Amino acid sequence: MSKSILVALKIDITKIDEARLFQGKNGAKYLDATVFLNEVAGQFGDHGMITQSVSQEERESGVKGSILGNAKRLGEFGNNKYSAPAPAVVEAADDIPF
Repeated sequence: MSKSILVALKIDITKIDEARLFQGKNGAKYLDATVFLNEVAGQFGDHGMITQSVSQEERESGVKGSILGNAKRLGEFGNNKYSAPAPAVVEAADDIPF
């Protein structure tokens, strides 16, 4: 059985470029976003960020989507069980002078 990753997202909706919102067939408004995830949490405990998606042509010309918020990995689901991610391991350097 495959595992799924549980991720919490925190989005600052004031950063959304409303010109990029689009209407779906059912009448709902949508926003395409991209999530970048890292295995190890960063300085503030986040595992990644959410950006507003841009087209391939825009990416190729150097346009970047606005950063909308952060992503935090909460754990994994597998075999109907939830488990929190293991804490990051930091190895000590042998050449520390104290």
